[in-house]
Amino acid sequence: MKSKAIKSDLIKDYQQTFESSVGIIFTHYKGMTVSEITELRSQLRENSLTLMVIKNTLARKAAKNTPVEGAEDVLQGPVAIATSADDPVILAKKILGYSEKNEKLEIKGGVIEGKVCNTGDLKALSKLPSREVLLATMAGTFQSPLSQLARLLNATITRFAYALEAFKEKKENESV
Repeated sequence: MKSKAIKSDLIKDYQQTFESSVGIIFTHYKGMTVSEITELRSQLRENSLTLMVIKNTLARKAAKNTPVEGAEDVLQGPVAIATSADDPVILAKKILGYSEKNEKLEIKGGVIEGKVCNTGDLKALSKLPSREVLLATMAGTFQSPLSQLARLLNATITRFAYALEAFKEKKENESV
């Protein structure tokens, strides 16, 4: 049994995690082996994601005054909480991908950027491109008009240079 001070420290740590995470997914892992959970953790760790197995009573206390407060109803049974501080799309892709391979991992819901989400919302989120792909697409969209403008200006200058050259040749031919 843990002392009140240790529990208080754990609750503060969990609150910090809940507040700093842009993506949180609640899963039930009943029936999963230790090696399966370890495999999932290592897959998540590759993308700077975490998976915590915590007591529901501590999670409920830590959820107070955080975005997780609205999702307390999923904190029943063996719950593992996956979190991302950077990209909720990658979190959803990894968790849902693993749950498709291992049916013992059941998605219960989540909190994405402060909004409580159900399993359907998380599935829709997992189909989005990652943050890096979206940023690259946006950069390409911004760059495209600038590239077209540069080509137009270059073409105008080139045509003007050809016109000057033709005019020069015409004047030289007339003076001969």
